[in-house]
Amino acid sequence: MSQVWIYTIVYLAWLAGATCFVLGLHQMNSPATARNGNRLSASGMTVAVVATLLWLILRPGGLSVTAWAIILVGFAIGGGAGLYMARSVKMTAMPQLVSLFNAVGGGAAALVAIDDFLKIAGTPEATLSTTIFVVLGAVIGSVTFTGSLIAGGKLQGLIAGKPIMVPGGRIVTYALAGIAVLGTLALILGAAGAVALSSSATLAILAVVVASGLVFGITMVLPIGGADMPVVISLLNSFTGTAAAMAGFVIGNPVLIISGALVGASGGILTKLMADAMNRSVINIIAGGFGGGEGTQTAVGGPGGSVREISADDVAIQLAYAQHVIIVPGYGLAVAQAQHQVRELAELLEARGVDVKYAIHPVAGRMPGHMNVLLAEANVPYPQLKEMDEINPEFDRCDVALVIGANDVTNPAARRPGSPVSGMPILDVDHAKSIVVIKRSMGRGYAGIDNELYADPKTGMLFADAKDGLAALVSAVKAV
Repeated sequence: MSQVWIYTIVYLAWLAGATCFVLGLHQMNSPATARNGNRLSASGMTVAVVATLLWLILRPGGLSVTAWAIILVGFAIGGGAGLYMARSVKMTAMPQLVSLFNAVGGGAAALVAIDDFLKIAGTPEATLSTTIFVVLGAVIGSVTFTGSLIAGGKLQGLIAGKPIMVPGGRIVTYALAGIAVLGTLALILGAAGAVALSSSATLAILAVVVASGLVFGITMVLPIGGADMPVVISLLNSFTGTAAAMAGFVIGNPVLIISGALVGASGGILTKLMADAMNRSVINIIAGGFGGGEGTQTAVGGPGGSVREISADDVAIQLAYAQHVIIVPGYGLAVAQAQHQVRELAELLEARGVDVKYAIHPVAGRMPGHMNVLLAEANVPYPQLKEMDEINPEFDRCDVALVIGANDVTNPAARRPGSPVSGMPILDVDHAKSIVVIKRSMGRGYAGIDNELYADPKTGMLFADAKDGLAALVSAVKAV
């Protein structure tokens, strides 16, 4: 078989893999088809990897022993680490894992770009178009690498979740961005022949650009508070895809271009949707968002009175004789891994004729779709999962709103001017006839402010770990 036919078959396999990515991403629009979408996308990646390996083997010269060793070691390390993390990482740590994957993807794209640039610098191959893709891949990948590591460190608790101000603040960040932009323009103009650059000057400028990108990623994310991390993760995910697409242009791989473009576009759209859900612009978030990290408090500020504590038996009576119950899951549910207990409680109530729904806020948890994934894992029926705009009108006729670990997304302070969360759309939990909050303590959410809902006269606090509290409610409802 000629090399032309081999490359044609490999190219078609790449396109088939890319098609699987597109169809898989489309299936992820619905929770009911998301699992199949993941499987289809994984199948597409398998096809792309196998096709690439075959091309490397069958092309002229084949693979050397050293190349085989690098590939096999890479498969063993990467595949082994991926399998281990997929089986061992808890859902509560998934945002950190996504940030780590973003860092790895951005770093890999930057290394591909830098390696290619070192090969073509000072040669006729350093055309204008090639240089643009190489430099953009290096810059975006560098920013993504360090920014994602900082975001993951904040989520993991290795770095304080509160905004950390860099000495010099925005001036340093803007200066770094300016240096990266000017360096990029210099390299592009050099490739176009508009500016005369020696090989050593070209490499020096590239080093400065990459260093500026690496530091910029740190100074950009450090001042952002923990409450904005879901948006930051989405933004960095978009950066990762864009960097991967640039790497695809550099090495001429269509499947990498298409997959990178898909990730970049979908990440960008998700970032916009997440920012809209918080009623803030992406620029405002990057410039330094609200959020002082999680903390504790002894009193609830703002309008209201004292906190009222209730028992599991009191809550069970309210739930058992209610007509409409809305469950509001939050990060506390994820931390306790209590999704199965909440499903069991809901099924008990439904058996008694109670209408049960789940209110899902777009930024509940630590990443987009966090609550949907948790509840789907417990086989909660998809039709019961209601987005914020759909469920908010129903709180007015809700008998009991059961809040499980959700904090900032239920805080009525968002409706008052002057609050750090002013203007952020929230779930209208305080409109329910009765409110029950399951919480371990009077700790604050990631926004770092008091939740005025807890002082509402209609609110009863059931202090317990989410799993233990729900288990107690299940037993109490059975006894009613």
